Amino acid sequence: MSFPEDKKVVIDTSKMSDEKASSLNLTEAARDSVWEHPSFAKSLFMGKFKSDAIFPFPEQSKEDKFVGDQLVKEVGVVLAETLDADLVDETRTIPTEAMQALAKVGVFSMKIPKEYGGLGLSQVNYNRVLMAIASHCGSTAVLVSAHQSIGVPQPIKLFGTDDQKQRFLPLFKDGAISAFALTEPSVGSDPAQMETTATLNATGTHYLINGEKLWCTNGLIADYLVVMACTAPKVIGDKEVKQISAFIVKGQSPGINIKHRCDFMGIRGIQNGLIEFKDVEVPIEDRILEEGQGLKIALATLNTGRLTIPAASTGMAKQCLNMTRRWGGKRVQWGLPIAKHEKGSNRIAYIASTTFAMEAVTWVTSFMADKGDVDIRMEAAMAKLFCSEMAWSVMDETVQMFGGRGYEKASSLKARGELPFPVERMLRDCRINRIIEGTTDVMELFLSREALDTHLSLASDLIKPNADFTTKRDAAFKLFKEYAAWYPSQIINKEFIEQFTHSGKLVEHINYCQRTSHRLARVLFEQMLVHREKLELRQETLGHLMTIGCEIFAMAVTCSYAKSQAKAGNTNAISLAEHHCVLASERIEEHFKALSTPQRETAKAIADDILSNQYQWLEEGIYPVAPEQ
Repeated sequence: MSFPEDKKVVIDTSKMSDEKASSLNLTEAARDSVWEHPSFAKSLFMGKFKSDAIFPFPEQSKEDKFVGDQLVKEVGVVLAETLDADLVDETRTIPTEAMQALAKVGVFSMKIPKEYGGLGLSQVNYNRVLMAIASHCGSTAVLVSAHQSIGVPQPIKLFGTDDQKQRFLPLFKDGAISAFALTEPSVGSDPAQMETTATLNATGTHYLINGEKLWCTNGLIADYLVVMACTAPKVIGDKEVKQISAFIVKGQSPGINIKHRCDFMGIRGIQNGLIEFKDVEVPIEDRILEEGQGLKIALATLNTGRLTIPAASTGMAKQCLNMTRRWGGKRVQWGLPIAKHEKGSNRIAYIASTTFAMEAVTWVTSFMADKGDVDIRMEAAMAKLFCSEMAWSVMDETVQMFGGRGYEKASSLKARGELPFPVERMLRDCRINRIIEGTTDVMELFLSREALDTHLSLASDLIKPNADFTTKRDAAFKLFKEYAAWYPSQIINKEFIEQFTHSGKLVEHINYCQRTSHRLARVLFEQMLVHREKLELRQETLGHLMTIGCEIFAMAVTCSYAKSQAKAGNTNAISLAEHHCVLASERIEEHFKALSTPQRETAKAIADDILSNQYQWLEEGIYPVAPEQ
């Protein structure tokens, strides 16, 4: 089957509301429609298991590893000596001493090139440091990640002019903090509803920014912010098209007003809040790229920025493994340590094998980012989705292993003479990972759009709203020709005859990944045929399919990672991978099964009745937290 990756997809918006069509067109214009480099993840959804993309597992060079080893060691000393994570949680403050110490070892300039005073770390080493910090203090990990992964350094490094790089990047080596301001009180994942404006003055020298930004991590203490705002719209045809642009804004600029500091369930030390911009003056030379390129900058920044979430999630999972090993082997009930009872052993094996898979996913995507010749937009989203979901599951199992002590604060445990395992705090800190940098739901929709790209490219002429009969006829013939060969190959294919060439215990699981990629591609195509343009509304269906893709991806890289670890002397890594793959394949089969359940129709009917107040009888007997408006 041919892959018209360079063809711009035209989506029919004729049956959509103006608001929905505007949102879709804005997002489609910003996304990168060209696949210049290969993607292992994208291929999975077309029934192609490109094993050479992940086998053998990539290795860090000795020189780069040495750099990472030294920095992780230095950061560990800083964390141990200056940062009491439980005190940060209690006081909602990261100590100035800790911030200064982290700046001194270069933590706030890790991704900034050396020519601008930064450390110029590889993505692998950067994530090694984030993993270490997250294992100790979630608040500090989020601060560092927001500053460097999506804050000023990343978009300037990717899209900034030479002048902007010279002026801004050297500032961060001494500890200057940055933030990223996109979300607004009434705008989450729908940028078409953005209300913040940037108006060019009459002389064309400055913009005036007006509006509000919400949940701007580091925004309350940021020295510099990347702010997304609407500039003058373009008129295309007879319609105005919104233009979102990106600006570098000094944090102490006149007109910036901190209206509220948000207080969260976890990561309570972060400086996050509601910020008002009132006639904030920004020089035109501090706009990043041209007007209308802001959303493109945001999407590209988030692609690599998401890679810190898997690293942070894995750091927390590793800490869970450490705590459950120590507690599970020590706490005796009914004559045995709780980790040796069947339930306990299953739990700790799950924690260990899942952590191993998370680490494999983290490192393979980090290596891909460093390699630079792979399109990682889907891999980064998969890594974020898989690791954040698995970390929450691992964290929940850890709390259960600790029982009441998992629910008790570390300070309380310490006060009565027990080891202050911070399980309760980590549970609260961990939950944000399923939300930050794109919620699980948004990641599923993002992956769905990219997974369907090839199919939409092939059908683009057929679904063009104004295409003539000849164009549609030729497109239909082309589609039939392509799929007449491709679809049967997803049912009967060479994987039935040619098994994976690698030997060893894990080969059956790798073969399963190969076979299941064909099944995934086939089922995705069948869902397209059944639901057509309404497939986008089947979020549960798409969620199951995207999760299957994530599970296959994680299984495959876990097997590859296990083989590399076994080669390095950790032969028991094979057992971890095997255990993970058994559990993952069971989850995959459950997701396939869920596609045929009538739950969606039942849920929609119930939800509609609830929203029309037909189930208010079920709410009787409570005291509502607030009066209804």
